Amino acid sequence: MNIIAITQARMGSTRLPGKVLKKVARKTLLEYQLECLKKSEYIKGIVVATTREIRDKAIVQLCEQINQPYFRGSEKNVLERYYLAAKQFKADIVVRITSDCPVIDIEVVDNIIKKFMENKVDYASNTIERTYPRGMDTEVFTMNALETAYRNATEQRDIEHVTPYMYFNPKIFRLLNIKNDEDYSKYRWTVDTEEDFELIEKLILELHMRDQEINLKNLLQVMHENKDWYSINAHIEQKKV
Repeated sequence: MNIIAITQARMGSTRLPGKVLKKVARKTLLEYQLECLKKSEYIKGIVVATTREIRDKAIVQLCEQINQPYFRGSEKNVLERYYLAAKQFKADIVVRITSDCPVIDIEVVDNIIKKFMENKVDYASNTIERTYPRGMDTEVFTMNALETAYRNATEQRDIEHVTPYMYFNPKIFRLLNIKNDEDYSKYRWTVDTEEDFELIEKLILELHMRDQEINLKNLLQVMHENKDWYSINAHIEQKKV
């Protein structure tokens, strides 16, 4: 099975433009995520799915510099962008990540891929019922499920967010939600605002100073030792699907 991770990335974020190329310790947030995904036991290829907009040439240039495969498609129709990217790279299974999750843990990702395959479902994620910190978001689905969504989805939410057509149609798709043993959903480790970036920067720099890997266990330890950091972005509301 050809398991392809596709991370969507664009410069035109409404709340924090250019966020994916913001740097911490001379490395972009996108690079932190890509380095994580390369450690997977299951993922055979990684694709950055960006847009054809002129401003996203900066993402293309970074990909070319680091020899990272990419795909350019529609900015507004993200479902189409995902489908065409998956088709071009001959995916059997797609792992969907968003580029605003730079500190994602590969053990979390691989666990969801493993459970997806063991249970032989169409769609698996840790986001239907949240128990992981926001920023560990991982969705895994078959190419058939993606094509079904692409051929049939008409609502704007489905087109913009790729997977709602799947998880809002449990009669069509076999779904699996993966829960963590403890509920850490209060933590927000995604980057959509300046406050989000401030927290992520602190976390990455702290782990660098400790010479520790960026993973869920170490991030939780840092947050436990710096409880005031939680308030940096606790007030930020996630955009609704």
